[in-house]
Amino acid sequence: MRLRVLFLCFAISLPTVAAPLPVPDQGPALRIQGSNTIGAAVGPALVKGLMEHQGLQGVHSESGDGANEQRVVGKTRQGKTVTIEVAAHGSSTGFAALKNNRADLAAASRPIKDSELVDLESLGDLKSPEAEQVIAIDGLAIILNPRNPLNTLNTEQLAQIFNGEVSTWEALGGIGGAIHVYARDDQSGTYDTFKELVLSRRGKPLAGTAQRFESSEALSDAVSHDPQGIGFIGLPYVRQAKAVAIVDGDSQPMLPLTSLIATEDYPLSRRLFFYLPPSSRNPWAKALVDFTQGSKGQAIVAANGFIAQQVQAIGVAPRPSMPDDYQALARDAQRLTVNFRFEEGSASLDNKARQDLQRVVAYIRSHGKLDKQVTLVGFGDAKNDPQRAALLSKLRAMAVRRELVKSGVVPRDIRGFGAQMPVAANTADEGRIKNRRVEVWVY
Repeated sequence: MRLRVLFLCFAISLPTVAAPLPVPDQGPALRIQGSNTIGAAVGPALVKGLMEHQGLQGVHSESGDGANEQRVVGKTRQGKTVTIEVAAHGSSTGFAALKNNRADLAAASRPIKDSELVDLESLGDLKSPEAEQVIAIDGLAIILNPRNPLNTLNTEQLAQIFNGEVSTWEALGGIGGAIHVYARDDQSGTYDTFKELVLSRRGKPLAGTAQRFESSEALSDAVSHDPQGIGFIGLPYVRQAKAVAIVDGDSQPMLPLTSLIATEDYPLSRRLFFYLPPSSRNPWAKALVDFTQGSKGQAIVAANGFIAQQVQAIGVAPRPSMPDDYQALARDAQRLTVNFRFEEGSASLDNKARQDLQRVVAYIRSHGKLDKQVTLVGFGDAKNDPQRAALLSKLRAMAVRRELVKSGVVPRDIRGFGAQMPVAANTADEGRIKNRRVEVWVY
């Protein structure tokens, strides 16, 4: 199963390049290292897009010096060769390469760790809005063999399966005997994300019997050929396997659907990043980041099976489990495919939310909804006092309102639903951060 989506293009507009980027006399114009999820396909595709945007001719990919490495090559009109190198050995290798000056740009399928942030502080603040660039949203799909009858698993069950505590399908109410566990390797950001969202949250290591893979495609194909197999994979690599719905805490069961991943409500959704050191003097690195955030770059993101950061209005079917006021909103309005989230322990919008503000304003302006056609809905994590939770959720919505008003958007209404309708378990920081969100609805 390969999930894709076509979005209306309301991304940040990309200005026409005024002058060609300089071509180095020797060596690559840009070196990218890191995530296999990015480097396998979408990263090189973005590089090709930038090179063609620059007017280079004959742009093509060649095999690199090692496995999971490639060079993207093109020629200027004057006949000079431009080469960009992409190495995809896992997110942690990207940060190591920045430190050792073997890369100009790190690709990561997880946020930079505090230890890496400290280790790279000589390059500037890699958590600054200019350095930390969310380029796409991905969802970790839990995949089974298509003949497996199970359709839903919760994150607690996933931890027990991948730890080896639950070792048979019968223990989960299924059939098939022993469970065969497939996982990405230790260098993979996909594995880091799964470990953080599922295993580490419950203090469990991965079972030593798990079969490990550097290649996403190889893992997916192995599960699709094994009736007893289960694995985790980035969304574009579901391929011929079967994705199951996931429950986290009190959330509803959620399939890795594009709308649920775009809003990051899906329990195993994640962000994909470029990290551009503030100290960088490489004009190709900055140009690739700008191109990726623009409409052409985000179209390439979507074409490669990830979720583009472009705004779309979707209908939401009212459900009895929703609060009455929320059901009424769902009947009268449409929800935008973006959620605003906040820095940990702060009322400040995080880096992605700052980028999304521009996209949301562009959508609202282009659809003529500047004046009282927008409702902001805040949510939060559980508190001992439900009234405090409700107040904090409304304050988050007010923080978004302040930013929208600066751009000429006058919201119709602001609502706070407290800890209702969680999308993640409140037992860990990651879940609480996901529950602290603001939705945007338009009439």
